[in-house]
Amino acid sequence: MKQARVMDKNSKIYVAGHRGLVGSAIVRRLKVEGYDNLLLRTSSELDLRDGPSVKAFFESERPDYVFLAAAKVGGIWANSHYPADFIYDNLAIEINIIHNAYLSSVKKLLFLGSSCIYPKFAPQPMKEEHLLSGTLEPTNEPYAVAKIAGIKMCESYNRQYGANFISVMPTNLYGPNDNFDLENSHVLPALIRKFHEAGVNGSPSVIVWGTGNPRREFLHVDDLADACVFLMQNYNDSELINIGTGEDQTIKELALLIKEVVGFEGKVEFDTSKPDGMARKLLDVSKINSLGWQAKIDLRQGIEMTYRWYCENYA
Repeated sequence: MKQARVMDKNSKIYVAGHRGLVGSAIVRRLKVEGYDNLLLRTSSELDLRDGPSVKAFFESERPDYVFLAAAKVGGIWANSHYPADFIYDNLAIEINIIHNAYLSSVKKLLFLGSSCIYPKFAPQPMKEEHLLSGTLEPTNEPYAVAKIAGIKMCESYNRQYGANFISVMPTNLYGPNDNFDLENSHVLPALIRKFHEAGVNGSPSVIVWGTGNPRREFLHVDDLADACVFLMQNYNDSELINIGTGEDQTIKELALLIKEVVGFEGKVEFDTSKPDGMARKLLDVSKINSLGWQAKIDLRQGIEMTYRWYCENYA
């Protein structure tokens, strides 16, 4: 393991994707911890798919630390309809930022992957060593391949150049600044919107994709941000590390919990003609727990917080 390089309060920190679900949470956490020297660029100010622009940014700003939270993300529908966009955009972002972080001698970079990198039939809960041990889930394979490439880039730059680039794999995320678009969002924010709008419109039922049987783990994004800052300070290994709660529930259980939080009084129906995805996705989080970090926000509390944010900022 490399020697730790602890961020001091004056460190210049670049958060790529600071307006997204993950990036905005990392910015909030950094500010709470007293880090004010933050580099932030919107996509209109800096297109991370544009190599020359990213190169010029790093040469000009020379950040000390980088949180690579920028990515093109979406649920099953979006991944199945735009596979080329998912693989191209994510590969381009990773290649440009990771390579230029090396060229500008960034002290440390944290790359955010996704639990979808693990094989479709990986043993549960999924351990870090299960990466590349089997075939991927077809519904999000292009996105997963791009994320795996980012992990391998970080490992390769560490091995060849002695860089300190770490990779973290969060489970399914939710929270403030999530995407609530019904065509492009993940299951939890989509269900919040569906139940809210059904209540407002007086609909008798809400339709949920699939059988409701798949099991999923959900982590509030503020817990993820806390973990990322913790790992930036305390973890310096090339091996990827999972971030999650270590607990899961069925999609049916999730839907009924959201229904209760929102206050919807109608029925829940399951459209079994729609795909389920993987039967179960639960991360083994013993590695990060052994370092002294654990998730703090339970699912009900997190959904209540997210629904309040949705009502105040989105609905």
